[in-house]
Amino acid sequence: MQFRPNLYFPFAQNRNLVFLYWNMKIHKAKLVVAVLASTVFLFAVEPAKESKPATVYSVGKKSRDGIGKYYMGREISHVMGHLGAGWLERPGRRKEERTDLLLANLGLEKHHNAADIGSGTGYFSFPMSEQVTKGKVYAVDIQTEMLDIVRKRMKQRGTTNIVPTLGTIKDTKLPANTIDLVLLVDAYHEFDHPREMMESIFKGLRPGGRVVLIEYRKEDPTVMIKPLHKMTQKQAILEMQAVGLKWKETKDFLPKQHFMVFEKPELVEKNPE
Repeated sequence: MQFRPNLYFPFAQNRNLVFLYWNMKIHKAKLVVAVLASTVFLFAVEPAKESKPATVYSVGKKSRDGIGKYYMGREISHVMGHLGAGWLERPGRRKEERTDLLLANLGLEKHHNAADIGSGTGYFSFPMSEQVTKGKVYAVDIQTEMLDIVRKRMKQRGTTNIVPTLGTIKDTKLPANTIDLVLLVDAYHEFDHPREMMESIFKGLRPGGRVVLIEYRKEDPTVMIKPLHKMTQKQAILEMQAVGLKWKETKDFLPKQHFMVFEKPELVEKNPE
């Protein structure tokens, strides 16, 4: 075996500095390398530091109704838990919020697939399911207790085209490129991770699919709702555009809420060669 010090040890420029000993008695090759020099060079490679991904969130002063986490200048509010289910089904809600007008203006068709994000008890999911008789409504919530209520009501009503879907604080679990319309009623401002959630929604929408965002009008001081549970149109547009949605229109026919419509752009067709 010919040992080539310049090949195995590029820094060794003198053959006299390297000695090779081959032990044949034990039938194993043992390589003993001694570098005779007045200076010993130690080569150490410092491990690369992991770069932290840039965050779109910041931590700031925590208000009474907020969590102290900010997104695009807006503090995120506390979430209403399943113990507030009764408030969602309160008898005066239809008249107070004109939910009948809201549903009538969704523009759903029989074959559409829709999603009710933050569906809660299914207050909107069930009437939406009656509009999309040949499609499905994905009732998405992160609380199993809410989805249990939806399943119980489905059984009682004999509803078969609602899909109770357990999401996470970052993912709606919607099937990709499937949804024609996503409805968000007084839920978006509570999202702990709004950027990730809207990216998930964007992924679930088919090209041309719409998001209808319902939020109490923060511009209107007569709307007696806690500040963090309201949104301005300007802020909503800013946050929706951040994930690629295009603002189409805002209708203010509801007594206290914005009816904001956003759209996922159609796929750009390539020019035929």
